Amino acid sequence: MHITMFAKLALAAASTFFIAAGCYAAESDAQRPIAAAIESAILPVMQQHNIPGFAVAVTLDGKRHYFNYGVASRHTRQAVTRDTLFEVGSISKTFTATLAAYAQESGAISMNAYASQYLPSLRGSSFDNISLLDLGTYASGGLPLQFPDGVSDSEKMIGYFKNWKPTFAAGTRRLYSNPSIGLFGYLAAKGMGVPFVDLMETRIFPKLGLTRTFINVPDDQMQHYAHGYTKEDKPIRVRAGLLDAEAYGVKSSATDMIHFVEVNMKGVGLETRMQRAISATHAGYFTVGTMTQGLGWEMYAYPIALKNLQEGNSSQMLYEANAVTRLNPPRPLQANVLINKTGSTNGFGAYVAFVPCRRIGVVLLANKNYPITARVKAAFEILKALDGQLGEESAAGASSGSKH
Repeated sequence: MHITMFAKLALAAASTFFIAAGCYAAESDAQRPIAAAIESAILPVMQQHNIPGFAVAVTLDGKRHYFNYGVASRHTRQAVTRDTLFEVGSISKTFTATLAAYAQESGAISMNAYASQYLPSLRGSSFDNISLLDLGTYASGGLPLQFPDGVSDSEKMIGYFKNWKPTFAAGTRRLYSNPSIGLFGYLAAKGMGVPFVDLMETRIFPKLGLTRTFINVPDDQMQHYAHGYTKEDKPIRVRAGLLDAEAYGVKSSATDMIHFVEVNMKGVGLETRMQRAISATHAGYFTVGTMTQGLGWEMYAYPIALKNLQEGNSSQMLYEANAVTRLNPPRPLQANVLINKTGSTNGFGAYVAFVPCRRIGVVLLANKNYPITARVKAAFEILKALDGQLGEESAAGASSGSKH
């Protein structure tokens, strides 16, 4: 199906969602191929999954491009912009990992220390033998995806952790877990002596150069906060929960998220301690299939087949305990890798992927939770187009340079 047909189909569905008009109107000649690739990847996904609004940001050799589709709210019909705030779900874990790595660089914690060292109420529990690194890489021994029903406040949370018994030896299996990385961030903040949310919003986000990223959206920014939508198309936003800020509580914009991607690719403008913290999140601690587990981030050798990237982001990786191959010592960031992270809440779906050695990256933010396979495929096609465009621009630059 031709790109323009997708556009016609999308416009025909205007009663369901609004596609930003004049997408190419202000685009340069160099940007048009990028815009065409993004439109062909995104518009069919929006139509198939009835997504109200979508923000896409890409970076190509240090240049940012933004493409916005649809509405932030079906009620107000407010259009999505690069500054619309979306819930990024589990991409929040990459910020938590950055905080923890920064805490270690500051001398406040050690990733290799046992968790109970930073929370006296856990002494005498299984966490006497589970390190912060085990928690941060989902290798604590079987902590579940979510807290069990009935664990409804901080006191019950501590009681749950104190009485919890691992199913596997720490460091031997990966089981994706909000309580695991949530406790990781909670203890890192304890080590810093500052509550997690305060530490993120007053220190970590500003040091990263993020001005439109929040855990608690301020009143004067609420008009920019999109409404998410359930499968039944009911408006929804994330609710408070135990360790929610650490595991899935960040709200951000396309502008800030693509800046975060660029910071992760080159660290320009960061203080030395934060640069080292970012690098620490990219270290590989173990492998599961073709995926290498970092802190928050997940990495793959590049170039990669779409099938392998989707397998690494599959439900099997989300819900099952997978045996790991430990990397000892941890492996520094390799030359040719794709780094990614998905994120979801009940009303939002997000995905970030970037390839540092190729200087390309993409951010997808939607106000509906749609299948991860569709996100990965769309981002894969966009990255492929960016990589191709980079090759063309490099060739053009070399040709231009030969004339002088």
